[in-house]
Amino acid sequence: MKILRRFYPVSAFLGGFVWDALTIGQRVRPSDFWRLGGFLLGAALLILWLARRESAMLVAPEAERSLRGRFRGFAWRAPYLLLQFFFGGIFSALFILYFKSAGHLGTWLMATVLGGLLIGNEFAARLYGRRFTLIWALFALNAILLFNFALPLAAGSLHWSWFYLSTAVGILLAHGLWWISPGRPGRMLPSWGVAFVLALAGALDMIAPVPLVKQDLAVGHALTQGGNRLTLAVESPSAWQFWRDQATTVHVPEGEKLYGVSAVFAPLGVTALLEHRWEVREGGGWRVVYRSRFRSTGGRERGFRGYSWVLNPVPGEWRLIVATQDGRTIGIQSVTVERGSAAPEQLSLREF
Repeated sequence: MKILRRFYPVSAFLGGFVWDALTIGQRVRPSDFWRLGGFLLGAALLILWLARRESAMLVAPEAERSLRGRFRGFAWRAPYLLLQFFFGGIFSALFILYFKSAGHLGTWLMATVLGGLLIGNEFAARLYGRRFTLIWALFALNAILLFNFALPLAAGSLHWSWFYLSTAVGILLAHGLWWISPGRPGRMLPSWGVAFVLALAGALDMIAPVPLVKQDLAVGHALTQGGNRLTLAVESPSAWQFWRDQATTVHVPEGEKLYGVSAVFAPLGVTALLEHRWEVREGGGWRVVYRSRFRSTGGRERGFRGYSWVLNPVPGEWRLIVATQDGRTIGIQSVTVERGSAAPEQLSLREF
C-alpha cells in the first residue's frame, strides 16, 4: 500500500497528461476552455469552502485505525485532493497548449516551467492544508494563463493589449476571491508577484502568442501553387539527424531565390496580423533584410499559410522568423546558406 501511495501521483500525472494530449489534439478548440473554465470555477468554490472551514478553526481528526476513523480522515483530506485535481487538470491542458504554441527558446523555457509546476502539483496536496498562500498563488497562475488564452479567443483579436488585460483579470479575480473568503486566510503578495513575473515574461517575448499554434515552417526552393495546394522543395537532413524535417544548410545558386513558408493555426473567428522577417547574421548580431506582412484568418485545420522570399541571399547564417506584427515570436527557422545547387536526390516536396 505504501508503494502504491508513493507512485500514485506519478501515475495520475502521466494518465492525465496522456488523456489531455489525446483529447486536446493538434488545435485549440473553444470547448477546451469551457472545460477548463469549469475546473477554475470548481477550484474557486472549493477554496471558499476551505477558507470557511479554516475560519471556523476546525482541526483535522486524529488518526485512527478503525474503518470509521479512516473514513473521517479521508473526508478531511478529500477537498485538498479535489483541489489538486482541479489545478492538475488546468495545468495539464495549459502545458500542452503552451507547448504547442511555443516557437523559440524563451517560450520553450516558459513551457518547461509550466511543466515543472504541473509535476510539482501532483505532490503538493499535503501543503495545501498548511499553506493557504500557496493555494492563492496557484489559483492566480491558473486564472492568468487561462485568461491569456480565453480572452483573445473570445474577442477574435490577438492585439498585445489582450495579454496584459487578461493578466490583470486573472490576478484581480484571485484577489477578489481572497477578499470575500471567510477570514481571508493566507497572503496575496506572492500572487501579485506571479502576475508581475508573467507580465515581465510577456514583455520579454517569453510568453507564446496564444492561441496561435505553429503547424509548419520551412525554408527551401521552387515554391509552387496550384488550387489549394502550396508545395516547397526542401533539402533533406542527414540520416543521423532523424529529428529534423529539413537540412540546416541550404544551397542557393547565384541570383536565385530562397523561399520560406509557414502555416499557423488560429481558432475560427480569430484574425491575426503576422509577418515573415528574414535576418542575416552580421558582426555578431542580426540584421533585418526583408519583412513581409500579411493578415491571417483562423479556422483552417492545417493552419493559415504565408510565404515570402529573399533574392540572392549572401552565404552565411540566416533565419526566418514568423511573428505577430507587434513583435511576438511564433517560430524561427535557422539555416546556413551556401552557394551552389542541391542535388535532386536531396530534395523532397513539402505540402502546406
